[in-house]
Amino acid sequence: MIRAATPADIPAIHTFVRELAEYEKAPHEAKATPDQLHEALFGERPAAYAHIATDDTTGEPVGFALWFLNFSTWRGVHGIYLEDLYVRPTARGGGHGKALLTELARICVERGYERLEWSVLNWNAPSIAFYEALGARPQDEWTVYRLTDGALRTLGSTA
Repeated sequence: MIRAATPADIPAIHTFVRELAEYEKAPHEAKATPDQLHEALFGERPAAYAHIATDDTTGEPVGFALWFLNFSTWRGVHGIYLEDLYVRPTARGGGHGKALLTELARICVERGYERLEWSVLNWNAPSIAFYEALGARPQDEWTVYRLTDGALRTLGSTA
């Protein structure tokens, strides 16, 4: 049901990223190409990792989790930051999302990582309810900040 992604999964991962962007009402922001995903996941120095959820009957990919390592100076160890978790609407309710999160939690426990973190859009009530049912709690004392596009280039070009 859950397996590590392989280079052959890049087309499915790219499709899932596009579908997730549509679901999150931001398709214009999903600019990653299949080549970029391949380099990030399987290049000389992988920056991210992915797991694939497959249909129990057909073996076809129905969802994915894409993640990377972070580091907590307070805990002194790595953790996992889950960048994307997506299961196709037709496969939701089949346990794939929970199985993907369970696999990431297993990796954390096995490797001594002390955190599994992710972000969720405030309007995404079904996902919030799902995560909270698993025991996840919002970190609402923190606000996420992001620099992109012009603001990032402006700051990055100042000496």
